[in-house]
Amino acid sequence: MDRGPERLPVVAILDIGKTNKKGFLIDEHYRIVWENNCRFPEITDEDGDACEDVQALAAWVRQTLQEMLALRQYRVKAFNCSAYGASFVLINEEGQVIAPLYNYLKPFPPDLQDKFFADYNTADELPGITASPVLGSLNSGLQLYRLKYQQPALYQATRHALHLPQYISYLVTGHACTDITSIGCHTMLWDFPQQKYHHWVGQEGITDKLPPIFPSDAVMTAQLENDRLVAGAGLHDSSAALIPYLATFTEPFALISTGTWCITLNPFNHRPLTAEELQQDCLCYMEYQGRPVKASRLFAGQEHELQTRLLAAHFQVAPDYYKQVEFDPLLARTLDIPVAPALSHFSNRPLAGFPDYERAYHQLMIDLVAAQLQSTQLVLDNTPVKRIFVDGGFSRNPLYMHLLAAAFPQLEVYAASVAQATAVGAALAIHRHWNPRSLPGDLVELKYYKTESIQQV
Repeated sequence: MDRGPERLPVVAILDIGKTNKKGFLIDEHYRIVWENNCRFPEITDEDGDACEDVQALAAWVRQTLQEMLALRQYRVKAFNCSAYGASFVLINEEGQVIAPLYNYLKPFPPDLQDKFFADYNTADELPGITASPVLGSLNSGLQLYRLKYQQPALYQATRHALHLPQYISYLVTGHACTDITSIGCHTMLWDFPQQKYHHWVGQEGITDKLPPIFPSDAVMTAQLENDRLVAGAGLHDSSAALIPYLATFTEPFALISTGTWCITLNPFNHRPLTAEELQQDCLCYMEYQGRPVKASRLFAGQEHELQTRLLAAHFQVAPDYYKQVEFDPLLARTLDIPVAPALSHFSNRPLAGFPDYERAYHQLMIDLVAAQLQSTQLVLDNTPVKRIFVDGGFSRNPLYMHLLAAAFPQLEVYAASVAQATAVGAALAIHRHWNPRSLPGDLVELKYYKTESIQQV
C-alpha cells in the first residue's frame, strides 16, 4: 500500500511581539519551512489605557496551531513560544482570563510606588538585588502589588498570574507554570544573589499567585485534537534571541542587539549590578539556563532616526540617503572625537558647519559610536570577552561597524545575523526533546570587521 511521501518533522513556534504575532514551523536543520504573521489593534483597559487584546490573541494562537497541524506534509513533534515580557495574564480557578492584559507602559500610581519603596527599599538595595532599575509598570512584580491594593476583589479572584509567554504555553498544555527568563527580567521579583523570590514577594503573599517554576529547557506533554506533542513553557523574547549565540559560541562574547534601543548583552558578566550601573541604565536579563546576563541600554537607534531626518531636511536629500554613504577612513580621521560622549552630542553641533551630508553623517556616527563605546564598556569591564557580535539594523551600517571595530581594537567585531533569532532560540531551548540531530554550525552568519584598515577614532 502506498503511504505517500514521508512527513517532514518540525517544531511549531509562536513568537508574540507587541506589534507582530508570528507563527513558524522549523525543521531539524533549523530552517524555517512555513510561517505566517498577524497584527491586530490594541484595545483599552478599564482606565482607558491601551492594552493587548488578550481574547483576540488567544483565538489567534488556537487558529494558528490548528492551521499548522492541518498541514499534512509536516509532522509537528513539539511546540514552544517566545513573547515580550513584563506583562501578566490573570486567570481564575477555572482557567478563565479575568482581567485585561495590562500594558507595561501603564502609568504606575506614584503614591503606591512611594509606599512600596518605603516598606521594601529602606537600605536602597532593592534595585541592585533584583537587577531591576526603577521602571514603574515595567517592573511587572509591581503590577501585582498594585492589583492587591487597588483592585483587591480581582486580586482575590486570581488563581495564577502568568507572564505572557507562559500564558501562551498554558493555552497549549493546560499547565500553569512560571519561567525563569520571565521572572528574571527587570520584574523586581527575583533575588539574584539568593536565586529565589525576593522576601517582599512572600511577605505580600504574591508567591501564592505565581505557579511553580518550570525549567526553560524542559517539556511537558500536550494533546491537541488528535496530535500528541511535547511543549516548552515559553521564553522571554530577549533571552530567546540570545540562545542561538550561546548554542554556537563557547568563547566569551558580548552581543549588541541594535534597533530603537541598542542593548549590549554580556552572558559572561555575572557580577551583581552596582548602584552606579543601575543609574546608567544597566540591568540584568536571565538566560534560559538560569544565569544572569548583564546588559546596558542606549537609545541610539532612536537618536539616529531623529538626526538623519534633520540631516535630510538640511541637505535636501531623501530620509534614507545615509544608506548610500560609504565609509571613508581618511575623512573619519579628520573629524572630532567627543571628549565626554553623550547620546545627544551631535544635536549640539550646528549643521551649517558641515560642507556636505557625507561629512555630517560621518560625524554623527562617530558621536553615536563614542556613546556606544561608553555604554558597552559598562558591561564588558573585567570580563574575558574577546568578541563582539552586532545584530539588528546597525549590523548592516558599514560606518557603524567600521567605527565600532576601531573603538574596540583589542576585540574582534562581527556583524551577525540569525534569521528569526527569537523563534529559533525558542526551538533551540528544547532541542534535545524533539530533534535527534546535532546543532548546525551555520546558525549565525558572521561578517568580520578589521581594525587594521583604519586608525582608532
